[in-house]
Amino acid sequence: MQSIPSLPTVQEEIGPRLPGAIYANVDGRFEVLALIPDPAEAAKLLRRTAARWALIVRDTLRPDGEPFAIGSVWTTSDYLVRPARTAYAPAA
Repeated sequence: MQSIPSLPTVQEEIGPRLPGAIYANVDGRFEVLALIPDPAEAAKLLRRTAARWALIVRDTLRPDGEPFAIGSVWTTSDYLVRPARTAYAPAA
């Protein structure tokens, strides 16, 4: 019998993207401004009922980069440029 793989945890989906971290991928380089761990608040921000969390980020490569919400999971195409601050407090 084939086993069903378990879903990734929220922490695995977020990866090292905590407030203060800067990460990059093919879409740009982003500073994490806030982590929204509350599913209800994340769902409102992302306009997605199944959201489990959200990040507020801004693109540091754009001088006019405005903060925006994302819910994309950490993948092998993402890489950390600067780790998060050591002190962490959730925004929600």
